Amino acid sequence: MSDNKTFLYMLPLLIFFALAVLLYSSLEKDPRLLPSARLGQMLPEFSLSSLYSEEIISDQSMMGEASLVNVWATWCPSCRVEHPVLNQLAEEGVVIYGLNYKDDPVEARRYLERLGNPYKKVIQDLSGDLGLDLGVYGAPETYIVGADGTIVYRHVGIVTLENWRSILLPLYQKAQIHSPAMEAIQ
Repeated sequence: MSDNKTFLYMLPLLIFFALAVLLYSSLEKDPRLLPSARLGQMLPEFSLSSLYSEEIISDQSMMGEASLVNVWATWCPSCRVEHPVLNQLAEEGVVIYGLNYKDDPVEARRYLERLGNPYKKVIQDLSGDLGLDLGVYGAPETYIVGADGTIVYRHVGIVTLENWRSILLPLYQKAQIHSPAMEAIQ
C-alpha cells in the first residue's frame, strides 16, 4: 500500500482522536468562568445618556465609590430572576449602576416601574458599544468596579443571595477599601 493511501485510511482516525482530546480537555472547565480582558483595567471611556433623563453618564461620573455595574435588559428572562436580589442589595446600601443593554427605553422604564429600581443610575447602551467594550457576552452580567474605576471582578449569570455572600460581597468590600490602580500609584 502506498503512503498516500495509508494516510487517507488513517485520516478519519486521526481526526477522531484530535476531537476526543479536545472534548476531554474541556470537561474540567467551568463554562460560567469566562475570561475578561478588562479585569484589573479601568472602565472603558464612555459617555451615554441616562434612561430617565437627558443626563449624560460617563465613566468619570462613576468614580469615587465602589459599585456594581449590572448589565440587564427587558428581553432577558434571567435578569427578571435576579432583579429581587438586586433590589435587596440596593436597600442594604450596595451601589449599583444599571447598564440597559440593547433594549427599548420605554419598555425598560416600565420594567423598572413594575419591579422596582435598584440602580443609582441607569445607563442606556442602545447600540451595545459599551457592552462590547466591557466584553459582555449577554445579560445578565455584573462587574465589581473599584472607587477608582478599576474592574475588579466579572460575574456572568444571575446574582443570587448565595453567590453574593460567598463570592461578590467579599470582593465588593475589598474594592471599597482599596483598588489595584491606586496601589500601583503608591
